[in-house]
Order: sequence, then structure tokens, then C-alpha cells
Amino acid sequence: MNERLFLLILLVLMGAGWGLSLPLIKIAVSTGHQPFGLIFWQLFIVVAILAAVNKLRGKPLVFGRRYLRLFIVVAMFGAILPDIFFYIAAAKLPSGVMAIVVSMVPMFSLPIAMMLGNERFSLLRLVGLSCGMVGIILLIGPDTSLPDPALAVFVLIALCAPVFYATEGNLVALWGTDGLDSVQVLLAASMIGVIAILPIAVITGQWINPLETFGIPELAFTISGIIHGIVYAGYVWLITKAGSVFAAQIAYLVTGFGVFWSLILLGESYSPFIWLALGLMFLGLFLVRPRHGVMLAPAGRIGEGEISRDKGEKE
Repeated sequence: MNERLFLLILLVLMGAGWGLSLPLIKIAVSTGHQPFGLIFWQLFIVVAILAAVNKLRGKPLVFGRRYLRLFIVVAMFGAILPDIFFYIAAAKLPSGVMAIVVSMVPMFSLPIAMMLGNERFSLLRLVGLSCGMVGIILLIGPDTSLPDPALAVFVLIALCAPVFYATEGNLVALWGTDGLDSVQVLLAASMIGVIAILPIAVITGQWINPLETFGIPELAFTISGIIHGIVYAGYVWLITKAGSVFAAQIAYLVTGFGVFWSLILLGESYSPFIWLALGLMFLGLFLVRPRHGVMLAPAGRIGEGEISRDKGEKE
């Protein structure tokens, strides 16, 4: 098989996988599971998978004071904080709407990057950012957009997740990863996240024992965690083989497949305003796509943030 065709097929499969995690999360949170318990198990599964991947690669598990700031930022801004808002909103909003919100990470990342000096102003990318903003307005503005107009506030809550992801990605881009690769960073950060979230889940009464009553909701978030861990590892490999610009196109696929799986698995239906918002998001993503030399990690839930190579590294 032609190598480029193989990489393209792999990209589509990863987009389909991450897109599938969105309705699975909807199933998990719609039956009463609370954010802290879900976040613990999500991170636990990621740690298990990435630890195996890291060992197979022969890479060491790296901890140390010099990396602590990096790991804490990735754990908090790339997993715990955005997931809290994501799960709260996912319990109320259609899964397809959440898929559209997830695609906002590059939209928020651009202005933050310009403020930090990571990116330069571009009129074309400003137009892309405007498309994203209009898309959000179409989600929360018209009374017929959402199943219940009162749900508009949950769109705003959901938007906190991509803001955190974008902040994390830009901070890592600014500081660099001090010689560590993406798997090493995410593995260590996820381990910190597991340790941090466990007592919070127990104290708040949000602890989940999946073995106690393992049903469809528990199966849903377990599969979602496995998908995320496997696809993230594959995504990092894809970046090393095909480059960041090619791999970043997964943002379109995650959103598109997220809507598709939500239609198929949850039987959701959307107003014309939501379809128009989806089209504007795709246009906005195209216009704000990353420049060469910038490596984006999975956006939104799907990738738990952005991991960038040391600023200025070339492909």
C-alpha cells in the first residue's frame, strides 16, 4: 500500500475513534456519573496504556523538579479543569453540539498565541476566528438551535474546556518540553492527575466503582478511555511520520465523526442553525490551521490538550 494512503487511512481511523468517544461520554454522564469519578478513571486508563507504550519504546518514565511545572500545567489545563466543564456540559447538551464546541480549541489558541508572542497577526486567520465565533453565536442565539433555549448556558460552560486546552498548548509551546517527547509528558502529567483527582473524587462522593455495577455507562467510559489512550499514542507516532500540519487535520475528522456517531448511536437530530454552525467551524479551522513547525496534540476531550515541541523546532 502507498505510504501516504496508509497514513491517510490511519488519520481517518483516529478521527473516527476520537469522534466515537463523544457519544460514549454522553452515555456515561447522562446516567448520573459525576465529573471527578469519570476523570479519575479516564486518566487511570490513559496512564496504563501510555505506560505500556513508553516501555515498548524503551523510554524512561521521567520525573523531577525541573519538569514539575510542565507536568502540573498539562495535568490541570489539559485534563482535570477542562474535563470538569466538559462533563458538566455533556450531561445536558447534545453530543453533536459538544463535537462542534471541541473544534474551538484552535480558535481560542490563536489569540492566546498572539498575546504570548507564539504567533503573528494574520488577516486570513482573523477571518477564520470570526467564523468560529459566528458558529458559536448560531448555537446559542436562535431559539430553535438547541432542543431547549435554556441549554445555551451549558454551551458557554462547555467553551471553558477549549479555553483551558488552548492555554495549556500555548504555555507548553512557550516553555518547551525540556527534551521530553509528547508521550513522556502526557504519561507523567496523567499520573499527577490521577494522584490529584482521587482524593477529590472520594471526598466529594463522586467516586465510581465500576466493578460494583458494571453496566452500559461504565462500559461507555471504559471504552472511551481505551480509545483515547490508543489513539493518542497513534497520533504522536503519526506526527513523527507525516508532520504536524498533516496530523492537525484530525480536528475536522473528530468533529465530523462526533456528529456522525451521535446521529447513529444516540439518534440525535439538529436544527439548520447547528448544521450551519458546523460548516462555519470547518471553514474557521481551515483558515486558522497551524503553521509549519508547530505540533498540535489532540484538541479538546479527544486529545486532552496540546503538546508542542520546543518553540522554533522545524519539521
